[in-house]
Amino acid sequence: MHISRRRFLQASGVAAVLPAMPRLARADLPAANGTLTVVSDGHLTLPASFVFDGMPADELTAILSEYGIDKASVTPPCNVTLYRDSERTILFDVGSGSKFMPTAGDLIDNLAAAGVSPEDVTHVVFTHAHPDHIWGLLDDFDDPAFPEASYLIGKDEWDYWINPNTVDTIGEARASFAVGAKRRMEVLEEKFTFFRDGEEVLPGIAAVATYGHTPGHMSFEIGSEAFVIGDAIGNHHVAFEKPQWEAGSDQNPEKAAATRSALIERLASQETAIIGYHLPGGLGRVARKDDAYRFVGAGQ
Repeated sequence: MHISRRRFLQASGVAAVLPAMPRLARADLPAANGTLTVVSDGHLTLPASFVFDGMPADELTAILSEYGIDKASVTPPCNVTLYRDSERTILFDVGSGSKFMPTAGDLIDNLAAAGVSPEDVTHVVFTHAHPDHIWGLLDDFDDPAFPEASYLIGKDEWDYWINPNTVDTIGEARASFAVGAKRRMEVLEEKFTFFRDGEEVLPGIAAVATYGHTPGHMSFEIGSEAFVIGDAIGNHHVAFEKPQWEAGSDQNPEKAAATRSALIERLASQETAIIGYHLPGGLGRVARKDDAYRFVGAGQ
């Protein structure tokens, strides 16, 4: 089912009343007999070169200027997806926790603002295992942050991060990513189950392989109403204007660019609502823009 522009705007009308609240959500969206809510984990602060190195300089400068993006650093938001129905409370990713960046790790407080305690969470479904998505798995005492939850992750993603050789092959800049992911996954290994591309992860939720950002990165179709894309489309500017450009933030830039190009065309054609982990406000849709695309946030 396609989401009409009118229905999309109606669904996201809650955005207008949220600024007075903690950094909770920009929008709610009905989906698969439940509700999706965007919950903030804060934001990252990264050198712009981490994303933009290697991109054509003149064209890049024009795009960054159009979007008001700093050429020195970027501060992408971190948007965790919360899904609730009559039986389940599901998180897609768990944020950074307190040990990655001081500007992130706000998920538990903002879940509380949404009326959700850690014990309420029944399932955690991972897009991938980068620090800003999985380091929140354990609390400050290295106990499970969501003690009643079951954990689900793509088999290829699990195999990559649990492999003791990954720390030696991932590169020095990301070595801590490998150490941190493996340690957290091992603590809860007995509570993890695995899935593959195309499988129904939970009723109404289907896995879609979007490899490249990490070796086993997954996105998820929620019913026919929404698509949780994780970092498959990693920003609202260059990734939409030039999805075919390779980005330094992707572990396999060539594969990620091909994945992103195909995904963004699919989402534009289907007019599907999306939740992107690093997109402003999280919830939006893909629109065509001349021979490229643009991100349209909820309420726009």
